[in-house]
Amino acid sequence: MLEFEYKQIDDGTFCVSGYMGDEAAVEVPAAVDGVPVTVIGDSVFKGHPELTELRLPDCVTDLGEFVFDGCENLRELKLPASLARLWGYTFVRCGLESLELPKDVRSIPPFCFKDCKNLKRVVCGAGMRTIHAWAFGGCDELDQVICGPQVKMHPQAFESKELNT
Repeated sequence: MLEFEYKQIDDGTFCVSGYMGDEAAVEVPAAVDGVPVTVIGDSVFKGHPELTELRLPDCVTDLGEFVFDGCENLRELKLPASLARLWGYTFVRCGLESLELPKDVRSIPPFCFKDCKNLKRVVCGAGMRTIHAWAFGGCDELDQVICGPQVKMHPQAFESKELNT
């Protein structure tokens, strides 16, 4: 059974503020009473190891902190083209192996992918400008981050791991 909690935010759109369910495959609704869902709030899917596949609607612009914390079996996640902002710790301890960031995501915040033990590859969109310190800390399997030459990468983004960037 899928059940979501929502709250309306300042711009009139909705934020998913909670999820109660135990499904392996989850699809987040695009709207509440015809009004778009633009934010997936902090910790919404935290601690849901049963989650293996997640579909986000094309209207989502922000992913909050700790959204996927502990989703160790999450393997399929296609981020919407509308996504513009990741907050700290968004994917911490998540099971993703590969992820492609949309063109409007301009930075990867500190600890965004911390301890993603299965993560091997991240492709940054054309808008990427900054990868902050410790963004990929503890990502033991990570061997490829693809990004343009305009990206400023903090020297500690990978905690001294040698990567093919």
